[in-house]
Order: sequence, then C-alpha cells, then structure tokens
Amino acid sequence: MSQMNRREFLNVLAIASAAGLAINNREALAMRSSATSSSAASSVLGFYDLPKFGNVHFLHMTDCHAQLNPIYFREPNVNLGVAAASGKAPHLVGEHLLKQFGFRPGTRDAHAFSALNFVEAAKTYGKVGGFAHLATLVKQLKASRPGALLLDGGDTWQGSATALWTNGQDMVDACLLLGVDVMTAHWEMTLGDKRVNEIIGRDFKGRVDFVAQNIHTTDFGDPVFAPYAMKEMNGVKCAVIGQAFPYTPVANPRYFTPDWTFGIKEMEMQKTVDEARAKGALVVVLLSHNGMDVDLKMASRVTGIDAILGGHTHDGVPQPTIVENKSGKTLVTNAGSNGKFLGVLDAEVKAGKVSDFRYKLMPIFANLLPADVAMQTLITTIRKPFEAKLSETLATTRGLLYRRGNFNGTFDEIILDALMKTQNAEIAFSPGFRWGTSILPNQAITFEHVMDQTAITYPHTTVSEFNGEMLKTILEDVADNLFNPDPYLQQGGDMVRVGGMQYTIAPLEKMGNRISNMTLNGKPIDANKTYKVAGWAPVAESARENKTTPIWDVVAGYLRDKKSIAPKTPNLPKIIGMKGNKGFAA
Repeated sequence: MSQMNRREFLNVLAIASAAGLAINNREALAMRSSATSSSAASSVLGFYDLPKFGNVHFLHMTDCHAQLNPIYFREPNVNLGVAAASGKAPHLVGEHLLKQFGFRPGTRDAHAFSALNFVEAAKTYGKVGGFAHLATLVKQLKASRPGALLLDGGDTWQGSATALWTNGQDMVDACLLLGVDVMTAHWEMTLGDKRVNEIIGRDFKGRVDFVAQNIHTTDFGDPVFAPYAMKEMNGVKCAVIGQAFPYTPVANPRYFTPDWTFGIKEMEMQKTVDEARAKGALVVVLLSHNGMDVDLKMASRVTGIDAILGGHTHDGVPQPTIVENKSGKTLVTNAGSNGKFLGVLDAEVKAGKVSDFRYKLMPIFANLLPADVAMQTLITTIRKPFEAKLSETLATTRGLLYRRGNFNGTFDEIILDALMKTQNAEIAFSPGFRWGTSILPNQAITFEHVMDQTAITYPHTTVSEFNGEMLKTILEDVADNLFNPDPYLQQGGDMVRVGGMQYTIAPLEKMGNRISNMTLNGKPIDANKTYKVAGWAPVAESARENKTTPIWDVVAGYLRDKKSIAPKTPNLPKIIGMKGNKGFAA
C-alpha cells in the first residue's frame, strides 16, 4: 500500500473539514493510513450511500417540531424504562446504547444517538437536521428507490416561532416541497380543528393523505379522517394506517378539538388492519404517534402489521425491535426528533408477503449533505419577515443548555428561574416537553432559541396557591403518566420540571407512593401549608381567556436582564430503586 504524501494528506483534511470533521478528529486522522485521498474522503462523504434493497420502500420522518434550519440537539442521558421496558430500547442511553447497537465511542453515530461528550462532538460534527439538507437526502433516496413513500409521523406544524406566527403554514409549504405522501398528527391539533381541516382540505388536497384511524366524532363516533391510505408501489399494494397521539385531549387543551375523540382504540386498529388486508394490501405499515412503548405493546396484540414507524417519544432507535404476535412478527421503530433523522425501511415482497427487510435510521448531518436549493430558497423566504426578531441576542450562556431527558434540563432551569423571579413565587413548574433545541457554551441565546422552547398556542403563565398535599398529588400524577408499568396508561411527556423545590422519586413504586421527601429551602413541605407556585401552558378550559404574559416574554425579559448565564446544574430529584437501570448514562 502506497504512503500518502504531505499534499495528499492536507487535501484529505480539507475535504474532511468541509464534511464537518475537526482536523484532530480520529476519523480524519485515520485517513492518513488510507491509500489515496479520494478513497479516504469517500469513506466520510459516503456516509449516506445506502444500497437499495427489495421492491417496497418507506422513508420516515417524525417529530421535527418545525425546525427548518440545522440545529444542535442533545439526546437524553436519562431515559428510564420500567417493568418490561427496563434495559431495552428505547430506554438505553449513553454507553449502554452504543454497546447494544455496536457503535464505537467518539464516532459520528455515537454522537447522533447519545449525549456522550456532547459539546466536544457537536463542535466536531456540526449541526444536525435542517429541511434543505433533509430534502437532499430524500431526493437521493427516492431516486434510487422508485415509488418510495415519504411518511410524516406528526409534530411537524409546531415547535418554532415561524410555525406559531404563520399558523403552521411554513411547515405545510416545506412538507409539500419535501414531497410528504402520508401524515398523521399530534401537536398539529393545538392549531385547532378548523385550522387542521383547512390545511387538509386546501393545501393537502390531492397531494398528501392525512390518516388517523383513532379520531372519531364525539356525537356519533364517525371517523374524522381516513383511517389509512392505500398505495401501489412497484406492483405491490401497500396500506399506511394512521394513529394520532391517543391522549391529545389530556396532554393538550381539549378545547382545540372539542368535537373529536381520541384513544388507543386497539380493537378498531385490528379491524382496520383486517380491512386493508381484505382489500388487497400485501404490506401494512402503521404510521404511529403512540410512543415506542405503546407501539411495542400494540405490536404484540394486533396482528397483520408488518412494521410500525413510530414517533412521539423522540427516541432515536438505530434498529427496529422485532415483536412476535399470534400470527407473525412486527417491526417497531422510532425515528427521533427535530429533523435529526430519516428512517429508511426497504422490504422485499415475494409470494404475497414481506419475505425480508432492511432498516436504517440515518442521522442528518448538515455538513455532510449540501442544501437543496429550492428548499433553502423557501426557508429563506419564510424567515425573512421575522429575521430581526428571531436573531435578537438576549444573553450569552457560559454552559450547555438543553431540555431532553426524563427530568430537568439546563434550559428548563432558565425557564423556572424566570418564572419564580417574575412571579415572585417560591416554586415553579414547567411542562416536561421533549422538544426544544440545544445551545453550546459561549453561544448567544437568541429570541429564536427561547421560542424553540416555548412556541405553543396556549403560552399563558400562571400563579397558583397549592398546599403541600396538592403539590404531591401533582407530582404523583405526572410520575404515573411516565412510569406506569402499563404503556397504555402512559399519557404524557417527561416528568414535570420543578424549580425551588426538591423531592425524591421511586419510579418502580405504585401510584401515590413514588414521591417523597419534598423540601423547600431545606425544610420539609407541609401538607397543609399553602405555597405560591408559578407555571405556564395550562390545559384547563378556564385558562383559555386568561391573557397573562406569554412565557416567551417572561423568559426573554429575564435573559435580557441577566445578559450572561452561568453554567446550570439541573435540579434533579433523588432517584431510588433504579440502580443498574440502562436508562442512566454509564
């Protein structure tokens, strides 16, 4: 094998740098032993070479939360699994996840799927996601896979300032340009039923199938949307069934969809699968917003589904879990969030059934994928009226800011501190939303970053008086939503974020016994004493007309005053009974 000369080596480093590799990165330095600069560069830039397999192809995106531009996004270092979910995907983090899926520490894949060495790796590999970069990959994959369908699992029209200010139109236009074929939903419903129907009846008509087998009218139980879309691909009939988030009216205000019912509706799902099969579907795919734990249970109980392409819980799971049921097997996947991943499912259909498959969850590294010109032009046009507001620098952070995880993240601490200060409250609660981008140390915190954490249609701030008993009841209720051993009873996001107060949590205990040792300023919370509690995002009907200051103005004002944010230590509860759980980073 010939040696590379100095010029060839420098050329390789230049190519690697353009691809998002720091020159001291092990992948770049490993090129030194390669035979030629072209082969070394190819090993990096060929990251997205995925050989075609089979005759049926699905591309799957989910939970992008309206992030049109590339971002930083830190995966969780705490994602606890309980009961049957303990120690299994998606409840694997850090080195446990790397070991399970065969990723080497320090690699591009290790960074994409874990929070290990996040700051250093983010500086090395650059930002992720971005619709212009996603569009390039979608076009590449569709070109090599005739008839491939692009499926959108929902949580697309919410999560950014521009999505809020355009009533979701920015994302609708971007998804149409991207070439989405079939979609289901969750946060879309917080735009209200009239707006959802307007988009489906006007923008999507004849272009995108909006499917949800589990949404019916409250009066007569009629289906609101088509339960599935039947598509023919390379001579094979394929059914894509939709499953919207079952607990939308619980997790979000019911008044947005007052005439619709939701739910898991397992029996209806079985009937829908059977109907699609009876109409000739040789492949049945469920486009789900259940969350992966719910999907795993459903796959064991509903027969006839070949694959579940899932979302909601934002789990980036590299390979599917294969679930056996009484008539066969079902693949269960979950494709991450924030536009960071694209799932690719290739299947071979022979003799009237799926005989084999290949699956890969592909990270979207913006530095490795050139921006699609048409999509970048659209994004620039969308953002232009808002750029001055979005780019306002509010403060600088000296530490990493993030949200994702079962308990408080560092950006949650900013929200909680802002609420307690501005509302003169002893305690603050902030929802355990899984969306929200990350900010590296010494970066500016812009108004856009604040909106990435807070852009919802019910942003009202609240001040309430709760006694200690009610505080415990609230924490117990949220903990049960997260840690109930029956996935069908898990109704929310992550644990509510808590400011000012400390507590102990035992996830394996039963409802009512998980929360203990609640303290404030080192003193026990008194069950009968009243405490002033600040919060935001109330779901009650009575809060609808409450015109209090929206949360983004509260946080932005706080940051303008602070100007510089010291590194934050999350206010985490003491967690007991979970030693050895692989949902903790090693």
